[in-house]
Amino acid sequence: MNTTPTTKALTIDHLAAMKRDGQKIAMLTCYDATFAHAQDQAGVDVVLVGDSLGMVVQGRQTTVGVTVEEVAYHVACVASGLARAFLLADLPFGSYYEEAAAMESAVSLMQAGAAMVKLEGAGPMIGIVEYLTSRGVPVCGHLGLTPQSVHQLGGFKVQARDDVAATRLVQEAQALQDAGAQLLVVECVPAALGQALATELRIPVIGIGAGVDCDGQVLVMHDMLGLGARAPKFVANFMSGVDSVQAAFAAYVQAVREKRFPAAQHTY
Repeated sequence: MNTTPTTKALTIDHLAAMKRDGQKIAMLTCYDATFAHAQDQAGVDVVLVGDSLGMVVQGRQTTVGVTVEEVAYHVACVASGLARAFLLADLPFGSYYEEAAAMESAVSLMQAGAAMVKLEGAGPMIGIVEYLTSRGVPVCGHLGLTPQSVHQLGGFKVQARDDVAATRLVQEAQALQDAGAQLLVVECVPAALGQALATELRIPVIGIGAGVDCDGQVLVMHDMLGLGARAPKFVANFMSGVDSVQAAFAAYVQAVREKRFPAAQHTY
């Protein structure tokens, strides 16, 4: 059964129903109204205003320099281009480590148009998730390769390769869920771990370099359009063989729905 209406705005309940029904969720990043409208028309389910804008829009080497004000600006732009897709926004580096700051940052992004905010990590972030969700702020977690911690991680590397690290990540995911997170992004982990998370968690698990058995997939828009100078292993170029950007978005949605993406060559 198709649980996603073509015109009605999607909610977190629709995404949860897609997980229950085995329908894959297609997510892409976006930063302006024109591309947002094209993604919406192509059937993208979740549009993420990611702090990846620091790299693909601003030309920075990492995401850590992005501010709440910058994300809020792009959220407002993207929101004006959407009718159906669910709008998710990143809380930038340093904006959510204390309860009051996290709430202020989340309010800014939701007032700009976001339906949910995303934050990275577990540990002390579990309490922040609980604080936000208990006050009406929907939260998406992000585990595995967390780009805001790239300096601490020693670069953009595959995470949780051994059993001990994989077990810890599953426990962190469960803790985020218990704290009230309603969505989880897991990045750059072995496919078997992505499958385990999707199986064990009640909430939808969206993978990026985490295997085809996650409940959905997300890519940075510029990467899947073939605009990145050096695309990560988990990226496919969806502009190849099509004649428009919107056709590339539609091809991505179809490939995710049909479990053709990610393929074996995109997986760890």
